[in-house]
Amino acid sequence: MYSLDLRDYVKLFSGYTELRVQENRVIRIVFVKGNNTANSRSATGGISARVYRNGSWGFASNPEISDQAVKGVIQAATANAIFLDSKEEKGRGPLPGVPFESQKAFSTKKQRLGQKQLVEFLRELDDHIARTYPNLASRTVALNCLDMEKTLVTSDGSYSRSVVPRTIIGITLSLIKDGEPVGFGKSYGGRGHFEDLFTSPADLYERIEEQYHHLMKKSEGVFADAGLKTCVLDASLAGILAHEAIGHTTEADMVLSGSVAAGKIGQQVASPLVTLIDFAHSYNGQTCPVPVYIDDEGTMARDAVLIENGILKGYMHNKESARYFNTEPTGNARAYEFSDEPLIRMRNTAILPGTDKLQDMIASIDDGYYLIEPSNGQADSTSEFMFGITLGYEIKKGKLGRAIKDTTISGVAFDMLKTVTMVSSDMKWGPGGMCGKKQAIPVGMGGPAIKCKINIGGR
Repeated sequence: MYSLDLRDYVKLFSGYTELRVQENRVIRIVFVKGNNTANSRSATGGISARVYRNGSWGFASNPEISDQAVKGVIQAATANAIFLDSKEEKGRGPLPGVPFESQKAFSTKKQRLGQKQLVEFLRELDDHIARTYPNLASRTVALNCLDMEKTLVTSDGSYSRSVVPRTIIGITLSLIKDGEPVGFGKSYGGRGHFEDLFTSPADLYERIEEQYHHLMKKSEGVFADAGLKTCVLDASLAGILAHEAIGHTTEADMVLSGSVAAGKIGQQVASPLVTLIDFAHSYNGQTCPVPVYIDDEGTMARDAVLIENGILKGYMHNKESARYFNTEPTGNARAYEFSDEPLIRMRNTAILPGTDKLQDMIASIDDGYYLIEPSNGQADSTSEFMFGITLGYEIKKGKLGRAIKDTTISGVAFDMLKTVTMVSSDMKWGPGGMCGKKQAIPVGMGGPAIKCKINIGGR
């Protein structure tokens, strides 16, 4: 991507400085009902510097990656910090920092496919769906690839270089039932280049068959009965709930702005069965969907335990918030583009598995719902949330019943988590999500299934 060694420019730093060069490479290919509606490949990159002075930050960036550009952004960021310090006069002390070095590349060792070969792969996948399921009213097959390559050097001695690719194939199937459209979409893939995740379109046929099976069940489905219900939330749903409704409230910048988690360290905020962690890069010896070994401030990334056995234990921190709360930074400062400043962001947020079996959780419910797949949702700083449900089933007398039509769930997460009575023993990570806090960024979400009480929408 670039040949400059950022360590050669440390001698130009005056005071605390972060120097980062980055390139994001994106591939997007889409087929809708057999028509190739999108086919693009792009790259966005550049250099940025951020300088801290007595509590004020100066930032500068340049899309050109050259010796002159590096010197220019260092000079501009330093001047900006000096100017803001003269106006703001915050008078704050130095930032905490321990030098750390990390070099991690998750690039494929296989020969990369060209754009034409990727298009043909998706075309073959689309053709298979058209042949196999002729009753579909519409189908969409989309490929989204993102490679994030970064190099960072800081004045306090940290250095990192990373390449983290992610490849997602999203498939949406829909049909018409009684004059109304019924759809169901799934995403496949995850961390890694396309060549490491997909070898043949046929690799997906069995999973598409399962997706189609759920669609057919949903087309015969019923509306859920609205109200407070006992439900089992599967891993995908428990994951987005952990991220959106709990995770954001425990980001230290959100805490400082008045989130519901402020002042609750040491208090019970969930059932004793709930332990919630923002994992840095690994869980149970396996690499997480979005591994962060060193953050974009040069801090060694470590797991942030947010809730332990129902007790709120801590927040996610960058250097500045860690100093404010008199604790250690957790390595949660992340930036999406070269021109973005690092913000406190989640990495891989999930509830830890428990000891229950999914079938036992379902069997324990006389009248409720098994909720499997979410759509988009939202939550606010009070932990109040609302999420769409695109796949779910009734539970009647301990057995799965009819599928339900699209619906919503809502509530206050810190209240809902106190109703958790069972947590499954398995741990599932989704293929990956994007978080939109000021700047989009890849995040990992997953977890076990949980049994709880939750408000569900009806007709």
